[in-house]
Amino acid sequence: MSSPFEMLPLPADADDFRTHGYWRDRLLIDYFDDAVAADPGKVASIDSSGATTYGQMAQEVEAVAAGLLDLGVEAGDTVSIQLSNRHEWIVAHLAVERVGAVTNALIPIYRDREIEYMAAKARAKVIFIPDTFRNFDYAAMIGRLRASLPELRHAVVLGTPPAQERGLFLSWADLAERGRARGISAEEVVARRPSPDDLALIMFTSGTTGRPKGVMHSHNSVLSGALPWPDRLGMGTDSVIHMASTFGHLTGYLFGVALPIMLGGTAVFQEVWKAAEFVELVEKHGIQHTSGATPFLQDILTAPNLADHDVSSLARFCCMGAPIPRAVLHAAKEKLPSLNVFGGWGQTECCLVTMGSPADPVEKVLDSDGRVLPGMKLRIVDYDGTAAPAGTEGRIQIHGSFLFRGYLEQLDATLNEFDGEWFDTGDLGTQDEDSYVRLAGRTKDIIMRGGENVPVAYVENVLYEHPRIAAVALVAVPHPRLQEIGGAVVQLKDSDPFTLDDLKVFLEAKGLAKPYWPEILKVVDELPRTPSGKIQKFKIRQELSVESKQEAQA
Repeated sequence: MSSPFEMLPLPADADDFRTHGYWRDRLLIDYFDDAVAADPGKVASIDSSGATTYGQMAQEVEAVAAGLLDLGVEAGDTVSIQLSNRHEWIVAHLAVERVGAVTNALIPIYRDREIEYMAAKARAKVIFIPDTFRNFDYAAMIGRLRASLPELRHAVVLGTPPAQERGLFLSWADLAERGRARGISAEEVVARRPSPDDLALIMFTSGTTGRPKGVMHSHNSVLSGALPWPDRLGMGTDSVIHMASTFGHLTGYLFGVALPIMLGGTAVFQEVWKAAEFVELVEKHGIQHTSGATPFLQDILTAPNLADHDVSSLARFCCMGAPIPRAVLHAAKEKLPSLNVFGGWGQTECCLVTMGSPADPVEKVLDSDGRVLPGMKLRIVDYDGTAAPAGTEGRIQIHGSFLFRGYLEQLDATLNEFDGEWFDTGDLGTQDEDSYVRLAGRTKDIIMRGGENVPVAYVENVLYEHPRIAAVALVAVPHPRLQEIGGAVVQLKDSDPFTLDDLKVFLEAKGLAKPYWPEILKVVDELPRTPSGKIQKFKIRQELSVESKQEAQA
C-alpha cells in the first residue's frame, strides 16, 4: 500500500541523478543494516541516557517495528514523531521505514495549535511523544486534541503514559514488549519495503501566506542531501558528529540522524542546547563536527568553561541560517585554532544547497554561503526571469536531486513556486565569478530567530484572533545573539492599556509555540499604509530597529 499523498512526477533528469550517483536507490534503513553488520558493537549514538551500540539499536528497531505492526500500522500510513534529540527518535524513524510507513517529523516546541493542524494534515495514525519535556505535558496535549485528530489511533509515550485513555496511550516499553511478542518476518519486511522514490518524510515548514506547508521528500531526495558531505569534509566511519538542532528540522534530521548512519559513524546528541555542556561533550567523546545556527558558535566562544577543556578534536562547524559575523570568525580563529568555520544555505524543500569548505579563503567564508553541492544547480534571475550577471542580486532558483517532491495536498501551490524546472526559493542573493553564493535577503516574509524560522503570516493570523486587536504587523527586529526577533505593532479597537504580558497570556491560551511569540510590542494609533491600504512593513522594521538599538545603548 503506497501513501495516499500524491507527489510531483519524477523530474525529467531522474535517470541522470541515478547515473551520477546522486540518487542511490537506498533507504536509510539499508545504511543502518550495513553498519550493524559491519560492527554491531560500535557506538551508534550518545545522548542523555548514555551510549547505544548499533547492535542494541537494531534490537530496538525490530521490536518497535513489530510493535507498530501490532498496532495496525500499514505500509504508506503516517507516523508522527515529536521526541527530543534522543536515540529513541532514530529507533522510531527506522522502525517506521522498516514497516513501509512514512515519518512526519514534528519539532518539540510545537503546541496544541501546530500539532492539531500538522498531525491532522499528515493523517497521523500513531504519534511518538515524551511524557514531559521542558515542563510541558505532551500526553495532556494529545488528550485535548483527540477529537481533532480522527485518524490517530495510538500515542506512544516515552516515559509514563496517563492512566486514563489506555486505548489511546501506551508506553514505549509496552510497545517494544508487544513487538517482541509478535515478531516481524523477513517476508513482511520485503512485502512492505517502499520504493526509494516513495514518500519518506513529511516535514512542515514556515508558511508565508498562513498555514505551514508540509514538505514531502522521497527516500532518494532527502538522502541525496547528505551524500556530498563525506567527500567534501573527509568524513568516514571514525567520524564523531554532534547535533543539537532538533531532528524535527531538516538540519537536525539530515546531519544528525541520517549522515552518521550513512557513514556508520557515531553521533552525539543534545536535547537542549547548552554551550558549556557541549564543551564537555567535545572533550569526553572527541566530537569532530557540528552543524547549527550561527548563534550556537557565538555561544561556544563565550562558554565559561571553554578554556578548561581540551576541544582540539573539534575540526568543523557548518553555520547555517545567518551570515558569520567577522568578529565571530576572528574570535573562533583565536580561541579555537583547530576549528574550521564555514557557512551553508538551504531550505526544507531542498536540503543544504550550498556549503563552504575548510579550504575556502577567509574572505569567501565571511562573504559567501559557499558553493553549490554536487547534485544541485543554482541560478540567479532578475524579477522578469532573465539570468542575472555574476555579482548582480536577484532571485535564487534551484534544481537538482535534493529537491522536494511537493507540498502536502497542495500540488497546485507547489507548481506555482516553479519556473519551469526551477524552484523559486523566495531568497535573494548573488553568485560571484568563482561560483560562491551570497544570500542578500528574502522575498518571503519570515523571521529568522536563532536558526528557527518564525512564520510571520501564520503568527499574524493568531494575533488577529485577539478580540482587542484591530490590525497588526509582525516584523523582524535585529538581535545581537539570535540574529532576529519578532516585533509586533498593533492597532487596538479601544484605548485601554495593552502590554506584552497581556499578549503572552493570550498566546499561551491559544497554544502557540513560544519561540513564535513576539518579543517586542508597540501599540500605535494607525499602522503606516500605502494609498491602497497595504501595511508598509519596511517602515515598521526601520522604526523598531532604531528604537531597539536606542534602548540597548541607553
